[in-house]
Amino acid sequence: MCLRNLRALALHTAILVALPTVAPAQSVMTQAIRTSEAQEPALIHADQQSAAQQKLDTLYTRLGKRPNIVWLVVDDMGYGDPGAYGGGAAIGAATPNMDRLAREGLRLTSAYSQPTCTPTRSAILTGRLPVRTGLTRPILAGDKITKNPWADEVSLPTLLGGAGYKTVLSGKWHVGESEGMRPHEVGFDEFYGFYEAEKEITQGVDKRRYPDLVLNPERLAMLRKTGSSTALVQAVKGGPVSQVEEIDSIEKMAEGDRMLKEFTVKKIKELASGTAPFFLEHCFMKVHADNFASKAFEGKSGSKYPYKDDVVEVDAYIGEIVDALDQAGVLDNTFIFVTSDNGPQLDSWPDSGYTPFRGAKGSAWEGGIRIPAIAYWKGMIKPGRESDELFDLMDLFNTSLSLGGIRDKVPVDRYIDGIDQTSFLLADDGRSNREKVFVWNEQNLMAMRMYEYKIHVKVVETKAQWLNIDMTTVSDVGLAPWLFNLYIDPKEEYPVGHRMNAFLASMLAEMKAHAATFKKYPAKNIGLGQ
Repeated sequence: MCLRNLRALALHTAILVALPTVAPAQSVMTQAIRTSEAQEPALIHADQQSAAQQKLDTLYTRLGKRPNIVWLVVDDMGYGDPGAYGGGAAIGAATPNMDRLAREGLRLTSAYSQPTCTPTRSAILTGRLPVRTGLTRPILAGDKITKNPWADEVSLPTLLGGAGYKTVLSGKWHVGESEGMRPHEVGFDEFYGFYEAEKEITQGVDKRRYPDLVLNPERLAMLRKTGSSTALVQAVKGGPVSQVEEIDSIEKMAEGDRMLKEFTVKKIKELASGTAPFFLEHCFMKVHADNFASKAFEGKSGSKYPYKDDVVEVDAYIGEIVDALDQAGVLDNTFIFVTSDNGPQLDSWPDSGYTPFRGAKGSAWEGGIRIPAIAYWKGMIKPGRESDELFDLMDLFNTSLSLGGIRDKVPVDRYIDGIDQTSFLLADDGRSNREKVFVWNEQNLMAMRMYEYKIHVKVVETKAQWLNIDMTTVSDVGLAPWLFNLYIDPKEEYPVGHRMNAFLASMLAEMKAHAATFKKYPAKNIGLGQ
């Protein structure tokens, strides 16, 4: 992180902290309870906690083991891509498997990620905002990390592994490939996948899109010197990394998700035959640009565009993975969560997904962070549920520890931003335990959603159509924060401000209280600048 960015972060946080800090309990809006200075305040629903725990206890008595946990994380899929969220066949890519899980489980309509992939992927494994871990943006070719962010973090697979779980990551990692930062070194028993995103692998072989790189030997050599991996690799905890397949063509990259799916299906059979519960995080490479259709799915979407073909492919693989769990006889003891790591990357349009909201990947607008999220658990989550109450993907950290029977292992020596949402997910009429979602974009505290309100203190402004990353600026809001009512203005087009809303000051108080947590638990600097 450059000195200018450090100073900006320090000044931005100091301004909020220096203002008269109002504790959450003093805000006229908040109902959340802070049980620890190192834990995000949560709403308490005692009845649903009891109902959810009774379900878990009954299942454990019947099966004699903790539940399996399976996350299916799609890369850059837009809120409006699955049919269950208004997309599907209506926009040229039917998603029958995701739609079925949504019908037979819980469809979350106000679930939030981080603005880009590395921050989200680190947040769900630590329960902490990326600004706290230092993983504030993707680590790119040529970046020089000054500190291993994982060296002093406590990861979810580490904690679940200590409770007897087998832990596996299949697919995209993108949270560091240096020694000490790889999946099998931060808690996973096994890793089978790619360190990088699709575009970072294929940019060295796709001469049609990157001719100035691929057809220039000198520049291609410069890229290779960065040491970025372009291979499908496999590794186990404590062992070496082996190369499974070098990706030296776009045709090979097109089959990447097929190879990952085949590994996951086989691994499920192996894990299900054992006595230990398992945590499996399957991270698709698709539908991150650049998209190339697999031979089996080329032209299979109504659209015929590569992005849409890849949505159909991902959906089919989700169906196969769920079928594998069913055939292995563990579906009724497996919590499944399907989501995307951020909003669509509109910069690569038309190789991009769809969101009905303002903004896209890289921004704090709803289009960048509001994502599809489906919770499914046969016999445990009541079919046909839908909720617009808040869920942050960081909540998967606390929730997974709770499902694993180790709620007491949530770290207390650092600030945990995640909230245990077990009761929300499992109680038949569950309410969210989360009251607020705080939105950071790299080192900038941008916005907060609380109930149906969204307040911005900084905004990402797009200077050209579609260029939501490549041609934007981050700006202060000016005289007053921009306050939107998302129920009447989901596109965040017209602030209601103080003239139409009585809670502007209260929402600012909540942001100040959040900023104050950084006084004792400061942001971490690992060398990633803006």
